[in-house]
Amino acid sequence: MIGILGGTFDPVHYGHLRTALDVQQALELEEIRLIPLRDPPHRNAPALSPADRLALLHAAVDDNPLFRIDTRELVRHGKSYTLDTLQSLRQEQPLRTLCLLLGSDAFNSFHTWHQPDTILDLAHLVVMQRPGESEPTRYHERITHNPQQLRQQASGLILPLPVTQLEISATRIRQMLQQGRSPRYLLPETVLELIRQRRLYESN
Repeated sequence: MIGILGGTFDPVHYGHLRTALDVQQALELEEIRLIPLRDPPHRNAPALSPADRLALLHAAVDDNPLFRIDTRELVRHGKSYTLDTLQSLRQEQPLRTLCLLLGSDAFNSFHTWHQPDTILDLAHLVVMQRPGESEPTRYHERITHNPQQLRQQASGLILPLPVTQLEISATRIRQMLQQGRSPRYLLPETVLELIRQRRLYESN
């Protein structure tokens, strides 16, 4: 099984990385695909260029073989729709189970995404929950609490999964950098060093 985590990663931080690793370990996934988006349909355009965000991702995860950066969204023009990404992955990996990782906030708006039912035809959803969060209410007929069920069918299930609670915001990190304050310990030191070397976010 492959875990898929999309995002702008503007910048990548421990809130992305730790929770993805939690899921990888809980489900014994073969790998986590980190897919940076070029033009996300549900949020503002990223502050950094695709090249800079990609460089920060490499600085964060190149030393971890469980994480793989997938650039298909960066090289494709137009809006970055999850459906297109999953269809492309399914063509490449017809026999591997795909698990799309979502935070609770993203899952709450999942029904507004482009063709959500078709997405569920292609992948399982893993809803990364903070401790104490309530059970998802939508798609209740698809919800399972047994991770092994994800291995028994190709797609269509929704697994709520508690992950490490890390209230880290990329927006807040950008604000701190613009204000000349240090975001140390919120993101990998390798990422922070590259941000400083390239003087990223200083004028955004």
